[in-house]
Amino acid sequence: MVAQGEQPASLAGRLDRLFKAVRPGGQREYTYEEVAAAIRENGISISHTYVWQLRKGLRDNPTKRHLEGLAHFFGVPTSYFLDEDTSGIEDQLELLAALRDSDVRSLALRANGLSSASIKAVLGMIQHARTIEGLPPADEL
Repeated sequence: MVAQGEQPASLAGRLDRLFKAVRPGGQREYTYEEVAAAIRENGISISHTYVWQLRKGLRDNPTKRHLEGLAHFFGVPTSYFLDEDTSGIEDQLELLAALRDSDVRSLALRANGLSSASIKAVLGMIQHARTIEGLPPADEL
């Protein structure tokens, strides 16, 4: 598993990260069959077994069309699988994963509409709580 803030280096690691972060209804992971079926609906021939092999690192040389299909399904640019620096996408995936927690989602929604000064005050309280709980400062995430 990839540590928070760390970018997965391999195709398998990146695909695994997408399965863990992008979920239907935010609850369970997509099945390999769901992913393959959705990709096939876009005219790209792919099997659920092949998706599984890519995720597990048993296959590591997909076609451009397969990468495009996977990227489209998971809502990321195809470059996510190819570029060295995926930090921007990783930040979005971390946010997506964090928002699956109903308390985090509730906190974010309740902060919506607050003034800049109020948001800074809430962020200060959150940082203080992180310090009390022995967590790293939010700017190190």
